[in-house]
Amino acid sequence: MNDDAEQQPLTVALSYPEGQLAKAFVTALTHEEVGARHRAEVRGERWREVLAALAAGRLSVGSRTPVVGLPPWVTPEVVRGGFATGSASAGGPLRTHETEAARSFRVPAQRRALFAYCLTEPGLAWLWARLDSGCYEIGVPEEAALLTVAWLVRRGETGAALDLVAELEPFADRLRFLPRPADGPAPDATAAVHRRTVSETVDTLARRRPNAAVETQREALAVWQPFADELLTHWLRTAQGGDVLGLAPEANWPAQGEALLDRYRVLAAEHTLCTKHRDPKENLGILREALEEVVAGRPLEARRLGLLRHAVRSMVRRRGLPGSTAHTALRRRQAEQAALPSHHALAQLMSRRLAALPPGTGITDIAPLLGPVDGEESRETGLPLGAVVPATVSKVVESALSAPIGTLVERGVIPSAEVMAELVPQLVAATTAHAYGDAALRAVMAANYRAFRNRRSLLLLNLERQVRVEELPWVRAVSRQRSAAPDTPDGEGALFVLRHLGELAVQAFPGTLLPNPLIREFGVLGRQGDLGAPFVEELAADIFMGTFGPKFLKAARVAGELLGGTLYERYYGIDYAAIRNLAIVETGEALSRSSGTRTSPGFARLCAERAGPASRAWSVAANGMVIEQAQILTTHNLATLVNRVGITPRAGWSDLARLCFATVCRLTARVHRNPRPLGTIKVAAYAWRQMVFHLSLCPPQEQRRAIAGMTEETARHPAHVAARLAPALAGLVLVGEGGAFGRDGTADTGRARRFVGWSADGHWMR
Repeated sequence: MNDDAEQQPLTVALSYPEGQLAKAFVTALTHEEVGARHRAEVRGERWREVLAALAAGRLSVGSRTPVVGLPPWVTPEVVRGGFATGSASAGGPLRTHETEAARSFRVPAQRRALFAYCLTEPGLAWLWARLDSGCYEIGVPEEAALLTVAWLVRRGETGAALDLVAELEPFADRLRFLPRPADGPAPDATAAVHRRTVSETVDTLARRRPNAAVETQREALAVWQPFADELLTHWLRTAQGGDVLGLAPEANWPAQGEALLDRYRVLAAEHTLCTKHRDPKENLGILREALEEVVAGRPLEARRLGLLRHAVRSMVRRRGLPGSTAHTALRRRQAEQAALPSHHALAQLMSRRLAALPPGTGITDIAPLLGPVDGEESRETGLPLGAVVPATVSKVVESALSAPIGTLVERGVIPSAEVMAELVPQLVAATTAHAYGDAALRAVMAANYRAFRNRRSLLLLNLERQVRVEELPWVRAVSRQRSAAPDTPDGEGALFVLRHLGELAVQAFPGTLLPNPLIREFGVLGRQGDLGAPFVEELAADIFMGTFGPKFLKAARVAGELLGGTLYERYYGIDYAAIRNLAIVETGEALSRSSGTRTSPGFARLCAERAGPASRAWSVAANGMVIEQAQILTTHNLATLVNRVGITPRAGWSDLARLCFATVCRLTARVHRNPRPLGTIKVAAYAWRQMVFHLSLCPPQEQRRAIAGMTEETARHPAHVAARLAPALAGLVLVGEGGAFGRDGTADTGRARRFVGWSADGHWMR
């Protein structure tokens, strides 16, 4: 990196809010949907707050204490990109539960008054009642503070309670420390988790709108096609029938035609979705306009007569005469289709069914909710008896299923590692809270952890780390109440849960990079179990400053212990013995310094050297090349999970490698004719790396069979997929047979190439 490299990320970071404000402004002005315009206005206001705070010097970009005057434990309001707005999430106007509490306590509706009341005897009694019943919610971590004070007082830990109050008191007028009321205690997440609550599911169903295209088709089938049949039948009743040449109608023909036109006007006013009947080039429009001319007493000109003749003949030729067997059967089928209830109507029915359930929980048994429409529902809603709930609606309901996380993965309720990362905090909260002996304190700490995990990550520079839950004052105040949770097979031990989650993530999503939120949860469980395992996050290439924390070198050493001499080491050209020696040297140097070390300069140099000369100048692509080398050396936590946590996926390593390669093929297919393919190539290379890792854990014979089977997999995809992957497969075969790449990742013979994702000068896969 050159001397200006450290300034570049900060410059990029500071220009980000202006770009986001401009985007929000354009959306607020131009988007066709009212809701989207309103949301953009809210986003724009927050970005204006960011820019105003920056201009006033109240924000420090890249710091773990971004808001001047607020300690790190205060939850900042954070917008996209990790920028703090200058406000606290627990600040702002009083919430409804605070004003109601002030009225109940008979104190002024002010946060400091509420804080003071809760330190009185009746206030503590009120908090103790919440602790005993469990009927509270923690929306932001600060709302757990007064409950913790009350628990300490009741426990006789008066000194710890006073110290905690002293730390909270300067912010008593600004932050809400009062818990929110709830109808009942939170469910036990050790047994089951859920992706959505009943209330959230009802809101999702309520936002569902009728499908305009489907409803237009329904109207065409139920209204306009039957009316077109009536018009056709009427024209066929002229003296010369289907030939429509003489136009010598029966005596009552004009009066019946006028009645049809009157009914048309009524139908057109009531049914406005389908507009084809207004088109003078459509058959229905031709028949109607011709009838209007004749009923008005005007003779049909030759052109209109020709159009009428053609319309009548084409309608009869296409569907048969009205009343014929074929025509009647067709219209019966179309009527049945039109009579099917809309997905929107069935979504409303599902909302009715869900209304009887507790709103703040998941659903333990969804089968009764997804049954067909019964008799009472049919009478009340008009829906057909026995109508089946469509998959699009049942999928929304299933997202609220409360079950073990493995069950949710198997049923597809958790479709990705990113969604899994959203749910894992529920389980980790219960697991970490298990270390507290008192049930009431366990419940508070579990609720606090769930709220803490909703805290959005900050944009951090200079290897600053995000605030950890154990840094919160109320968590520190009860830290002595923790005891080591036993690593038992009943799911209560942190290491058991970590092993279970690691196996689940690797087995269910083998071709996916483990997302940072999931890695953070793994780190919490690892610390809880005193594992000492180094879990490393994916770094952002646009703010990377060329340095790595010491845990990256530790993770690379762990990988070397597992992968020394394997296909993985040979394929990526790694010298794990040299990495072990580097780790020994840097560890010794760190021990000789009293302050320790926050960086691993040797590891950073190694990654830069492996990335090549193109990574020397600052750019996002150059940074990405260096970061990718760190991921290669560390295996991005896979080796840690295998070598330290001890995961053993049931599917077996060769099956995981096969699934990874299927992911690579699927992603490579998206490169074809893609004007911006580099992001897809990068993700495909990550899946390829995980495939090589899984292959490296297979016995040699099984490894060779798996590599040979990859040609069969490419045959299931378009030809351009095989063509793009041919150099990568040739390189894998080369290394598998004992060959090696050159320093540039190519081989002397053939088209063999090492597959990596980042490139500063164009990627060969394009």
